[in-house]
Amino acid sequence: MTRYFEIEQRDGAARIGKLLLSPELRTPCILSTAELGKLENPGPVVDAGSLWGVKSDVELETHIKQIREKAGNGTLIILPHQAYPPAIPIESLRKVEKFTAFNSENTEDTGPTGSLLRVGGKPEKTDLYIMEGAGTMENNARRFLKTVIELRNQIPPDTALYAPNLTLPENIAMLVYFGIDVLDDTRAEIAAYSDIYLTAAGRFYLDSLIEFPCRCRVCAESTPVEIGKLPKIERAKFLSAHNRNALEAELSLVRERIRAGTLREYIEGQCRVRPWLTALLRLGDFEYSYLEERVPAFRQNQLLADTSEALSRIEVARFAQRIQERYTPPELEILVLFPCAAKKPYSISQSHQKFILALGKYRKFVHEVILTSPLGIVPRELELTYPAAHYDTAVTGHWDEEEKAWVSGCLEAYLSKHRYKAIVAHVEGAYREICERAASKLGIEIVYTATGSLASMEALSNLKKTVESICASESFSKKSLNAEEDKKNFIRAIAEYQFGEDAALLFSEEAGKLAVKGRFPKYQLFSGKKQLATLVPQYGMLALSLEGAERMLKSEKYLVTIDDFLPRGSILAPGVIQADPGIRPNDEVIVLGKKALCVGRAVMSGKEMVKSSRGVAVDVRHIKKL
Repeated sequence: MTRYFEIEQRDGAARIGKLLLSPELRTPCILSTAELGKLENPGPVVDAGSLWGVKSDVELETHIKQIREKAGNGTLIILPHQAYPPAIPIESLRKVEKFTAFNSENTEDTGPTGSLLRVGGKPEKTDLYIMEGAGTMENNARRFLKTVIELRNQIPPDTALYAPNLTLPENIAMLVYFGIDVLDDTRAEIAAYSDIYLTAAGRFYLDSLIEFPCRCRVCAESTPVEIGKLPKIERAKFLSAHNRNALEAELSLVRERIRAGTLREYIEGQCRVRPWLTALLRLGDFEYSYLEERVPAFRQNQLLADTSEALSRIEVARFAQRIQERYTPPELEILVLFPCAAKKPYSISQSHQKFILALGKYRKFVHEVILTSPLGIVPRELELTYPAAHYDTAVTGHWDEEEKAWVSGCLEAYLSKHRYKAIVAHVEGAYREICERAASKLGIEIVYTATGSLASMEALSNLKKTVESICASESFSKKSLNAEEDKKNFIRAIAEYQFGEDAALLFSEEAGKLAVKGRFPKYQLFSGKKQLATLVPQYGMLALSLEGAERMLKSEKYLVTIDDFLPRGSILAPGVIQADPGIRPNDEVIVLGKKALCVGRAVMSGKEMVKSSRGVAVDVRHIKKL
């Protein structure tokens, strides 16, 4: 925990924050390596130096006091350190630590400090953690990712992490995506003295360029030929100025992407610049728990599934997992499978409107599920729920093998858990191949109704006749949902997706008959005259009322316990005593203290609420004084 770092916005593991120094540093930020060692007119961060020239603790304490006197209490001092290559095991280092370690706990320094940290080491109480040996991990995606995750799990969530000697314009977005807050210009300076011109699209040797691809103030006034004729030191000054501009420009773009919630979309394209960055993104998606804990329950922006990596991004994997683990379909005996549509939610698209009209009076007997890439399967009741109504993907008419395997796997998992007496698939092309794969593996029969175009009169007539004949068969029990039951089922499915099995607490009829009021999609769940929840169409999830929160309290899920105070607005992290570790940013949460019951939306994950000492934990919507 720290008094000097505060997170203001999040996009997964990426954060925008501020180091409360003098002057204030907005993060993610880029430090000037050359400025770190200056003790005269120091910047906001100063490096106290290396322990390789071993001094006594007394000399080091005096050295730090001198720095503090010159720099003031608003400057962060990186404490004396002794870096080793990460390949050296921690056990070997312990043998030399007693001869070379600096005992920072004995110092009386009261200002902000930073300390070196390696995997397996004991974190000091500090305000900035420096990732040891970060510069040696370029091109080693597995080691870098493992190190970042282990360090992030070692340190408090509201402290900044600095990866020195690694940053280039091409990798800034990826470093920030995985949780690096502070970067530096070491690599950019080295590149300048090696006649290397840096861009977000990669590196170029100066003599290979005919024109500068950048139009910053430095580049716009010169040509590569002119710069190439300059003496070495002058070329280096030019390239240094440009490379620094390229770093800052890319970082500004990354910060804007974080604010917009679209950093993931950006890095899916940016990772193509270097193979190790592509590997890093793919390996990162395998580390589901690290990213999933930090990825919000929903975003305000559209999810763009433009690359193969979209199949494994957290929002997609979470949606598929929750359908498998949390969703319960209605008790109907006929399943009808449809393809997705470009317009969302699907039911307002022209094709799905035709499917619905074709089913006519028989629609109440069937359960509808949509097949789609990248989400896999989407039950009709969840077509509003993020990200089902909030994604877009490139439509080429061609499905690659990875897409087919993913969607057929989702369908297979669903059909193995939920059995139907009859399955009808109104699909063609790759959709039909997906259905055939799942049916073959499970040994079940699927009836296909498509003949040519799915929206043709012949195909729609065939769909209607097929469902009609199934309903007319003697083995069919004619289980159906009337309009009111259909609405309740719609809300129940969303509640289960959102809260899990404990959503059943909302649907007990102890206090009055349940009813769903309002026109689609602005449904409201009532128990007698008491409103329990409202469906928010923008992201397809429920907002609880205080009465709904009281019902959900019995589950103790999505619960935030606060100290003995009456909230007046947003609840800050220091006021949180306990929080359900299953809470994700933007989740609907219930807040309970001795003086108040509240409902609101989480701003950070449950674990972060408990471990943080700064920042807003919950945006409160309703408060009831107890």
